[in-house]
Amino acid sequence: MGAHALTTEHTSLPAFAERLFECLPRADQRRWAHAYVQGLLATPGKKSVRRLAATVSTSPAASQSLHQFVNASPWDWTPVRAELTRWVEQRVTPRACVIGQAVLRKRGEHSCGVHRRFLASSGRSVTCQVGIGMFLSSYDRAVPADWRLLLPGSWAKDPERRHRTRIPAEVSPRSVEQHILDLADTLADHSRSAPLPVVADLEALGGTNAASLVHGLARRGRDFVVAVPDRLQVAVGQRLRLEPAHREDGQGLVLAARSLFEFDAGTLTRLESVAPWNGRGGQATVMSGFVRLPGAGRAGERIDHTYQLFAVRPEAGRRPVQLWLTSLTHTRMETVLALTQTLAQVDESVRGMADGFGLLDFEGRSYPGWHHHMTLVSAAYAYNRLERRPMGGGERMLAAA
Repeated sequence: MGAHALTTEHTSLPAFAERLFECLPRADQRRWAHAYVQGLLATPGKKSVRRLAATVSTSPAASQSLHQFVNASPWDWTPVRAELTRWVEQRVTPRACVIGQAVLRKRGEHSCGVHRRFLASSGRSVTCQVGIGMFLSSYDRAVPADWRLLLPGSWAKDPERRHRTRIPAEVSPRSVEQHILDLADTLADHSRSAPLPVVADLEALGGTNAASLVHGLARRGRDFVVAVPDRLQVAVGQRLRLEPAHREDGQGLVLAARSLFEFDAGTLTRLESVAPWNGRGGQATVMSGFVRLPGAGRAGERIDHTYQLFAVRPEAGRRPVQLWLTSLTHTRMETVLALTQTLAQVDESVRGMADGFGLLDFEGRSYPGWHHHMTLVSAAYAYNRLERRPMGGGERMLAAA
Protein backbone atom coordinates (compact mmCIF):
# COMPACT_ATOMS: atom_id res chain seq x y z
CA MET A 1 0.00 0.00 0.00
CA GLY A 2 1.40 3.43 -0.96
CA ALA A 3 1.99 6.23 1.46
CA HIS A 4 -1.07 8.12 0.21
CA ALA A 5 -3.50 5.20 0.20
CA LEU A 6 -6.30 5.04 2.75
CA THR A 7 -6.48 1.91 4.84
CA THR A 8 -9.56 0.36 6.40
CA GLU A 9 -7.67 -2.44 8.15
CA HIS A 10 -7.98 -2.55 11.91
CA THR A 11 -4.83 -1.65 13.82
CA SER A 12 -4.40 -3.19 17.25
CA LEU A 13 -3.37 -0.87 20.04
CA PRO A 14 0.03 -2.58 20.46
CA ALA A 15 0.70 -2.16 16.72
CA PHE A 16 -0.44 1.48 16.86
CA ALA A 17 1.81 2.19 19.85
CA GLU A 18 4.75 0.39 18.26
CA ARG A 19 4.46 2.55 15.15
CA LEU A 20 3.95 5.85 16.98
CA PHE A 21 6.63 5.39 19.62
CA GLU A 22 9.25 3.54 17.62
CA CYS A 23 11.24 6.80 17.52
CA LEU A 24 11.72 6.84 21.31
CA PRO A 25 15.29 5.77 22.04
CA ARG A 26 14.71 3.48 25.04
CA ALA A 27 12.57 0.37 25.43
CA ASP A 28 11.20 1.53 28.79
CA GLN A 29 10.05 4.83 27.22
CA ARG A 30 8.21 2.96 24.48
CA ARG A 31 6.63 0.64 27.05
CA TRP A 32 5.39 3.47 29.26
CA ALA A 33 4.11 5.45 26.27
CA HIS A 34 2.01 2.44 25.32
CA ALA A 35 0.85 2.11 28.92
CA TYR A 36 -0.16 5.77 29.19
CA VAL A 37 -2.23 5.62 26.00
CA GLN A 38 -3.82 2.35 27.14
CA GLY A 39 -4.66 3.94 30.49
CA LEU A 40 -6.27 6.95 28.81
CA LEU A 41 -8.42 4.64 26.71
CA ALA A 42 -9.42 2.22 29.47
CA THR A 43 -9.59 4.23 32.72
CA PRO A 44 -13.06 5.58 33.55
CA GLY A 45 -13.52 9.00 35.08
CA LYS A 46 -10.57 11.20 36.04
CA LYS A 47 -7.33 10.23 34.32
CA SER A 48 -4.84 10.94 37.13
CA VAL A 49 -1.47 9.23 36.86
CA ARG A 50 -2.33 7.08 39.87
CA ARG A 51 -5.58 5.87 38.29
CA LEU A 52 -3.92 5.28 34.91
CA ALA A 53 -1.20 3.22 36.58
CA ALA A 54 -3.74 1.14 38.49
CA THR A 55 -5.48 0.31 35.21
CA VAL A 56 -2.40 -0.95 33.40
CA SER A 57 -0.28 -2.49 36.14
CA THR A 58 -0.44 -4.27 39.50
CA SER A 59 2.98 -2.97 40.51
CA PRO A 60 3.02 -0.37 43.32
CA ALA A 61 5.90 1.36 41.50
CA ALA A 62 3.90 1.85 38.29
CA SER A 63 2.48 5.23 39.33
CA GLN A 64 5.93 6.67 40.00
CA SER A 65 7.30 5.26 36.75
CA LEU A 66 4.42 6.65 34.71
CA HIS A 67 4.79 10.06 36.36
CA GLN A 68 8.53 10.01 35.65
CA PHE A 69 7.91 9.12 31.99
CA VAL A 70 5.50 11.98 31.39
CA ASN A 71 7.09 14.70 33.47
CA ALA A 72 10.83 14.06 33.60
CA SER A 73 11.88 11.64 30.86
CA PRO A 74 13.67 13.62 28.09
CA TRP A 75 11.89 12.24 25.04
CA ASP A 76 11.16 14.33 21.97
CA TRP A 77 7.46 14.65 21.15
CA THR A 78 8.02 16.07 17.65
CA PRO A 79 8.69 12.77 15.79
CA VAL A 80 5.79 11.12 17.63
CA ARG A 81 3.44 13.83 16.37
CA ALA A 82 4.89 13.50 12.87
CA GLU A 83 4.08 9.80 12.86
CA LEU A 84 0.61 10.48 14.29
CA THR A 85 0.01 12.93 11.41
CA ARG A 86 0.94 10.32 8.82
CA TRP A 87 -1.13 7.63 10.56
CA VAL A 88 -4.21 9.87 10.51
CA GLU A 89 -3.66 10.73 6.84
CA GLN A 90 -3.77 7.03 6.01
CA ARG A 91 -7.19 6.63 7.63
CA VAL A 92 -9.12 9.73 6.65
CA THR A 93 -9.04 12.18 3.77
CA PRO A 94 -8.18 15.48 5.47
CA ARG A 95 -9.80 18.52 3.86
CA ALA A 96 -8.25 21.19 6.05
CA CYS A 97 -5.63 22.04 8.62
CA VAL A 98 -7.87 23.54 11.30
CA ILE A 99 -6.55 25.57 14.21
CA GLY A 100 -8.33 25.30 17.54
CA GLN A 101 -7.55 25.80 21.20
CA ALA A 102 -7.74 23.90 24.44
CA VAL A 103 -8.24 25.86 27.66
CA LEU A 104 -6.93 23.90 30.65
CA ARG A 105 -8.13 25.50 33.86
CA LYS A 106 -5.70 25.51 36.78
CA ARG A 107 -6.02 26.41 40.44
CA GLY A 108 -2.46 27.43 41.21
CA GLU A 109 0.02 29.69 39.46
CA HIS A 110 2.96 27.31 39.08
CA SER A 111 2.06 25.28 35.99
CA CYS A 112 3.99 26.38 32.92
CA GLY A 113 2.19 29.13 30.99
CA VAL A 114 -0.69 29.54 33.44
CA HIS A 115 -2.32 32.98 33.35
CA ARG A 116 -5.62 34.79 33.73
CA ARG A 117 -7.65 34.82 30.52
CA PHE A 118 -11.08 36.12 29.56
CA LEU A 119 -13.25 33.48 27.91
CA ALA A 120 -15.92 34.92 25.64
CA SER A 121 -17.80 31.60 25.76
CA SER A 122 -18.44 31.96 29.50
CA GLY A 123 -18.04 35.74 29.90
CA ARG A 124 -15.56 35.18 32.72
CA SER A 125 -11.83 35.33 33.34
CA VAL A 126 -10.22 32.08 34.43
CA THR A 127 -6.79 30.87 35.48
CA CYS A 128 -5.64 28.49 32.78
CA GLN A 129 -3.10 27.17 30.32
CA VAL A 130 -3.92 27.66 26.62
CA GLY A 131 -2.91 25.19 23.97
CA ILE A 132 -3.08 26.15 20.29
CA GLY A 133 -3.78 22.95 18.37
CA MET A 134 -3.60 21.81 14.76
CA PHE A 135 -6.30 19.36 13.72
CA LEU A 136 -6.57 17.33 10.55
CA SER A 137 -10.21 17.63 9.60
CA SER A 138 -12.46 15.87 7.15
CA TYR A 139 -15.99 17.14 6.84
CA ASP A 140 -17.25 14.94 9.68
CA ARG A 141 -14.36 14.62 12.14
CA ALA A 142 -11.27 16.44 13.36
CA VAL A 143 -8.21 14.74 14.86
CA PRO A 144 -5.49 16.60 16.81
CA ALA A 145 -1.95 16.20 15.50
CA ASP A 146 0.17 19.04 16.93
CA TRP A 147 0.17 21.62 19.74
CA ARG A 148 1.80 24.82 20.93
CA LEU A 149 1.64 26.15 24.50
CA LEU A 150 0.86 29.85 24.68
CA LEU A 151 3.43 31.54 26.92
CA PRO A 152 2.56 35.08 28.04
CA GLY A 153 5.43 37.50 28.45
CA SER A 154 5.35 36.98 32.21
CA TRP A 155 6.52 33.41 31.51
CA ALA A 156 8.57 33.69 28.34
CA LYS A 157 10.72 36.54 29.70
CA ASP A 158 11.13 35.35 33.31
CA PRO A 159 14.43 33.41 33.75
CA GLU A 160 13.41 31.91 37.09
CA ARG A 161 10.08 30.63 35.76
CA ARG A 162 11.74 29.30 32.62
CA HIS A 163 14.29 27.38 34.67
CA ARG A 164 11.74 26.01 37.13
CA THR A 165 9.42 24.68 34.43
CA ARG A 166 12.22 23.63 32.03
CA ILE A 167 11.27 25.85 29.11
CA PRO A 168 13.95 25.23 26.43
CA ALA A 169 16.23 28.14 25.61
CA GLU A 170 15.13 28.14 21.97
CA VAL A 171 11.47 28.72 22.92
CA SER A 172 10.86 32.46 22.56
CA PRO A 173 7.73 34.60 23.02
CA ARG A 174 5.30 33.85 20.20
CA SER A 175 2.01 35.47 19.28
CA VAL A 176 -1.04 33.40 18.41
CA GLU A 177 -0.47 34.31 14.75
CA GLN A 178 3.11 33.05 14.91
CA HIS A 179 2.00 29.81 16.54
CA ILE A 180 -0.49 29.22 13.71
CA LEU A 181 2.22 29.78 11.11
CA ASP A 182 4.56 27.46 13.02
CA LEU A 183 1.88 24.76 13.06
CA ALA A 184 1.33 25.17 9.31
CA ASP A 185 5.07 24.91 8.68
CA THR A 186 5.40 21.80 10.83
CA LEU A 187 2.50 20.12 9.06
CA ALA A 188 4.18 20.80 5.72
CA ASP A 189 7.31 19.07 7.04
CA HIS A 190 5.46 16.07 8.51
CA SER A 191 2.73 15.45 5.96
CA ARG A 192 2.93 13.18 2.94
CA SER A 193 -0.24 14.67 1.44
CA ALA A 194 -0.84 17.76 -0.66
CA PRO A 195 -0.90 21.06 1.31
CA LEU A 196 -4.21 21.63 3.06
CA PRO A 197 -6.00 24.97 3.40
CA VAL A 198 -5.63 26.52 6.85
CA VAL A 199 -8.89 27.28 8.68
CA ALA A 200 -8.87 29.50 11.77
CA ASP A 201 -10.90 31.98 13.80
CA LEU A 202 -8.14 34.26 15.04
CA GLU A 203 -10.25 36.31 17.44
CA ALA A 204 -11.59 33.17 19.11
CA LEU A 205 -7.98 32.13 19.67
CA GLY A 206 -7.08 35.48 21.24
CA GLY A 207 -5.10 36.77 18.26
CA THR A 208 -5.18 40.41 17.26
CA ASN A 209 -3.52 40.75 13.85
CA ALA A 210 -5.44 39.02 11.09
CA ALA A 211 -3.48 40.87 8.39
CA SER A 212 -0.20 39.52 9.77
CA LEU A 213 -1.55 35.97 9.67
CA VAL A 214 -2.86 36.37 6.12
CA HIS A 215 0.45 37.85 4.91
CA GLY A 216 2.33 34.98 6.55
CA LEU A 217 0.18 32.35 4.88
CA ALA A 218 0.46 34.14 1.53
CA ARG A 219 4.26 34.15 1.75
CA ARG A 220 4.12 30.40 2.27
CA GLY A 221 1.75 29.85 -0.65
CA ARG A 222 -0.86 28.36 1.69
CA ASP A 223 -4.56 28.62 0.94
CA PHE A 224 -6.76 29.63 3.85
CA VAL A 225 -10.22 30.42 5.15
CA VAL A 226 -9.91 32.77 8.14
CA ALA A 227 -12.62 34.44 10.21
CA VAL A 228 -11.76 38.14 10.40
CA PRO A 229 -12.94 41.01 12.60
CA ASP A 230 -15.36 43.65 11.33
CA ARG A 231 -12.64 46.30 11.66
CA LEU A 232 -10.09 44.60 9.36
CA GLN A 233 -8.94 47.14 6.77
CA VAL A 234 -9.40 46.00 3.17
CA ALA A 235 -8.65 47.67 -0.16
CA VAL A 236 -11.13 47.54 -3.04
CA GLY A 237 -10.92 48.51 -6.71
CA GLN A 238 -11.36 52.19 -7.59
CA ARG A 239 -14.13 51.50 -10.14
CA LEU A 240 -16.48 50.19 -7.47
CA ARG A 241 -19.19 52.56 -6.23
CA LEU A 242 -18.50 53.39 -2.59
CA GLU A 243 -19.11 56.35 -0.35
CA PRO A 244 -16.49 59.05 -1.16
CA ALA A 245 -15.59 59.48 2.50
CA HIS A 246 -13.31 56.46 2.45
CA ARG A 247 -9.67 57.30 2.01
CA GLU A 248 -7.53 55.99 -0.81
CA ASP A 249 -4.01 54.57 -0.91
CA GLY A 250 -1.85 53.11 -3.68
CA GLN A 251 -3.92 49.91 -3.79
CA GLY A 252 -7.41 51.42 -3.98
CA LEU A 253 -10.10 52.57 -1.60
CA VAL A 254 -9.61 51.35 1.96
CA LEU A 255 -12.40 50.65 4.41
CA ALA A 256 -13.34 48.43 7.31
CA ALA A 257 -14.36 44.94 6.21
CA ARG A 258 -17.97 45.22 7.39
CA SER A 259 -18.42 48.45 5.42
CA LEU A 260 -18.02 46.46 2.23
CA PHE A 261 -21.51 45.06 2.74
CA GLU A 262 -23.24 48.23 3.95
CA PHE A 263 -23.60 49.85 0.52
CA ASP A 264 -25.37 49.02 -2.71
CA ALA A 265 -22.07 48.56 -4.47
CA GLY A 266 -23.23 46.99 -7.72
CA THR A 267 -20.62 44.51 -8.87
CA LEU A 268 -18.92 44.63 -5.48
CA THR A 269 -21.22 42.11 -3.81
CA ARG A 270 -23.42 39.27 -4.81
CA LEU A 271 -26.09 37.40 -2.89
CA GLU A 272 -26.26 33.64 -2.79
CA SER A 273 -28.46 31.26 -0.85
CA VAL A 274 -26.53 28.08 -0.21
CA ALA A 275 -27.28 25.01 1.85
CA PRO A 276 -24.77 23.97 4.53
CA TRP A 277 -22.45 21.12 3.56
CA ASN A 278 -24.13 18.74 6.00
CA GLY A 279 -27.67 19.55 4.87
CA ARG A 280 -28.73 20.67 8.34
CA GLY A 281 -29.79 24.02 9.71
CA GLY A 282 -31.41 25.55 6.66
CA GLN A 283 -29.80 27.86 4.17
CA ALA A 284 -27.51 30.83 4.63
CA THR A 285 -27.23 34.07 2.68
CA VAL A 286 -23.71 34.83 1.57
CA MET A 287 -22.51 38.25 0.42
CA SER A 288 -19.05 38.42 -1.08
CA GLY A 289 -16.59 40.68 -2.84
CA PHE A 290 -12.97 40.71 -3.95
CA VAL A 291 -10.45 42.65 -1.88
CA ARG A 292 -6.78 43.09 -1.12
CA LEU A 293 -5.11 43.87 2.18
CA PRO A 294 -3.55 47.34 2.21
CA GLY A 295 -0.05 48.03 3.38
CA ALA A 296 3.10 45.95 3.26
CA GLY A 297 4.09 42.64 4.72
CA ARG A 298 7.29 41.74 6.51
CA ALA A 299 10.42 43.70 5.56
CA GLY A 300 8.27 46.13 3.57
CA GLU A 301 7.47 43.78 0.69
CA ARG A 302 4.24 44.43 -1.18
CA ILE A 303 1.80 41.51 -1.22
CA ASP A 304 -0.76 42.05 -3.98
CA HIS A 305 -2.90 38.94 -3.68
CA THR A 306 -6.62 39.21 -4.33
CA TYR A 307 -8.85 37.53 -1.76
CA GLN A 308 -12.55 36.94 -1.37
CA LEU A 309 -14.21 38.56 1.61
CA PHE A 310 -17.59 37.08 2.43
CA ALA A 311 -20.26 37.55 5.05
CA VAL A 312 -22.49 34.68 6.14
CA ARG A 313 -25.96 35.42 7.46
CA PRO A 314 -27.92 32.33 8.58
CA GLU A 315 -31.53 32.51 7.43
CA ALA A 316 -32.73 30.80 10.59
CA GLY A 317 -32.01 31.81 14.16
CA ARG A 318 -30.32 34.93 15.49
CA ARG A 319 -26.66 34.11 15.07
CA PRO A 320 -24.61 37.19 14.15
CA VAL A 321 -23.13 37.77 10.73
CA GLN A 322 -19.62 36.33 10.48
CA LEU A 323 -16.97 37.75 8.15
CA TRP A 324 -14.41 35.50 6.46
CA LEU A 325 -11.44 36.03 4.19
CA THR A 326 -10.25 33.31 1.82
CA SER A 327 -7.62 32.78 -0.85
CA LEU A 328 -9.85 30.17 -2.52
CA THR A 329 -11.28 32.68 -4.99
CA HIS A 330 -12.05 30.06 -7.66
CA THR A 331 -13.66 27.52 -5.33
CA ARG A 332 -17.42 26.96 -5.11
CA MET A 333 -18.96 28.80 -2.17
CA GLU A 334 -20.54 25.59 -0.86
CA THR A 335 -17.06 24.08 -0.55
CA VAL A 336 -15.66 27.16 1.18
CA LEU A 337 -18.57 27.17 3.64
CA ALA A 338 -17.93 23.50 4.37
CA LEU A 339 -14.40 24.45 5.40
CA THR A 340 -15.69 27.12 7.80
CA GLN A 341 -17.77 24.48 9.53
CA THR A 342 -14.72 22.34 10.31
CA LEU A 343 -14.16 24.70 13.25
CA ALA A 344 -17.24 23.18 14.89
CA GLN A 345 -15.69 19.73 14.43
CA VAL A 346 -12.58 20.91 16.27
CA ASP A 347 -14.66 22.25 19.16
CA GLU A 348 -16.41 18.89 19.37
CA SER A 349 -13.06 17.08 19.41
CA VAL A 350 -11.70 19.27 22.22
CA ARG A 351 -14.83 18.56 24.27
CA GLY A 352 -14.41 14.85 23.60
CA MET A 353 -10.77 14.94 24.67
CA ALA A 354 -11.75 16.75 27.87
CA ASP A 355 -14.68 14.47 28.69
CA GLY A 356 -13.20 11.08 27.93
CA PHE A 357 -9.44 11.20 27.36
CA GLY A 358 -7.90 13.13 30.24
CA LEU A 359 -7.14 16.39 28.45
CA LEU A 360 -7.75 18.43 31.62
CA ASP A 361 -6.23 15.95 34.07
CA PHE A 362 -2.51 16.64 33.67
CA GLU A 363 -0.92 17.07 37.11
CA GLY A 364 2.59 18.18 36.12
CA ARG A 365 3.94 21.71 35.87
CA SER A 366 6.77 21.54 33.34
CA TYR A 367 6.87 22.59 29.69
CA PRO A 368 8.06 19.17 28.45
CA GLY A 369 5.49 17.44 30.65
CA TRP A 370 2.66 19.46 29.12
CA HIS A 371 3.79 18.59 25.59
CA HIS A 372 4.21 14.91 26.51
CA HIS A 373 0.70 14.79 27.96
CA MET A 374 -0.89 16.57 24.98
CA THR A 375 0.87 14.21 22.57
CA LEU A 376 -0.34 11.11 24.41
CA VAL A 377 -3.91 12.42 24.79
CA SER A 378 -3.97 13.23 21.07
CA ALA A 379 -2.76 9.73 20.24
CA ALA A 380 -5.40 8.10 22.43
CA TYR A 381 -8.17 10.26 20.99
CA ALA A 382 -7.06 9.62 17.41
CA TYR A 383 -6.93 5.88 17.95
CA ASN A 384 -10.38 5.78 19.51
CA ARG A 385 -11.91 8.12 16.95
CA LEU A 386 -10.54 6.36 13.88
CA GLU A 387 -10.50 2.73 14.98
CA ARG A 388 -13.80 2.70 16.89
CA ARG A 389 -13.06 -0.63 18.55
CA PRO A 390 -14.01 -1.41 22.18
CA MET A 391 -10.87 -1.33 24.24
CA GLY A 392 -12.02 -3.52 27.10
CA GLY A 393 -11.77 -1.90 30.45
CA GLY A 394 -9.33 -3.63 32.71
CA GLU A 395 -6.41 -5.35 31.01
CA ARG A 396 -3.26 -5.29 33.10
CA MET A 397 -0.67 -4.80 30.41
CA LEU A 398 2.28 -4.28 32.69
CA ALA A 399 1.67 -6.75 35.48
CA ALA A 400 5.38 -7.40 35.78
CA ALA A 401 6.38 -3.76 35.74
